[in-house]
Amino acid sequence: MEDLKYLAGYPQHVQARVQELIAQGKLGAMLADKYGQAHAVRNDGQLHDYVQALKDRHLRKSVPLGKVVYDSKLQVMKHALGTHTAISRVQGDKLKASREIRIATVFRDAPADFLKMIVVHELAHLKEAEHNKSFYQLCTNMAPDYHQLEFDLRLYLTHRETG
Repeated sequence: MEDLKYLAGYPQHVQARVQELIAQGKLGAMLADKYGQAHAVRNDGQLHDYVQALKDRHLRKSVPLGKVVYDSKLQVMKHALGTHTAISRVQGDKLKASREIRIATVFRDAPADFLKMIVVHELAHLKEAEHNKSFYQLCTNMAPDYHQLEFDLRLYLTHRETG
């Protein structure tokens, strides 16, 4: 039985079902049927506009974003699908804060729903630093199917790795 590192926290019967789908060669087809729609967010400028639109819709009063980019250095295998950082700089006698969101470039070619899930996750960190109940409530407020998308994204990453 193959190690399913993206699904390690899930019950054994769920992992067994995923193993069956992999063995039958059906995991990719199942995901393609469910998430066949690609997105048009191809470059950093489009990504910034996409993230800013979601932020304006759901988190209008949160801190402004300084930078939003695809980052080829993020390693999906190290569980970094995206990152959020706060950078403080001294300008004269003032302290200027800037927020950055970086999304792994592997998601440039991922289905649209998975990009949205990652962006929602990183935007939620603007208000909630920890992965706690408030954080996940904010995520589901922005994307009602957040938990299903997160699970299916784990399936997608598993398929990419075993494919």
